[in-house]
Amino acid sequence: MDAPIPTLETLFDQLGLDSSPEAIDTFIASNPLPEDVKLIDAPFWTPQQAAFLKEELRDDAEWAIAVDELNQRLHQPH
Repeated sequence: MDAPIPTLETLFDQLGLDSSPEAIDTFIASNPLPEDVKLIDAPFWTPQQAAFLKEELRDDAEWAIAVDELNQRLHQPH
């Protein structure tokens, strides 16, 4: 049986953050990123969180889709 595809909610769980839809929306609204700041360079990540995100993107691993979604949402104009 295949493992479930990670979602934004499971990504937040993996990062040790509140994964409720309201908490995710609040996190995104509170931490918009300018276009010139990469997701992995955002100042609000712990070193461990940033390393996880970087590794998943670099390896195009199973979490990459959820990480891409988070990246897009953090870079949207609010």
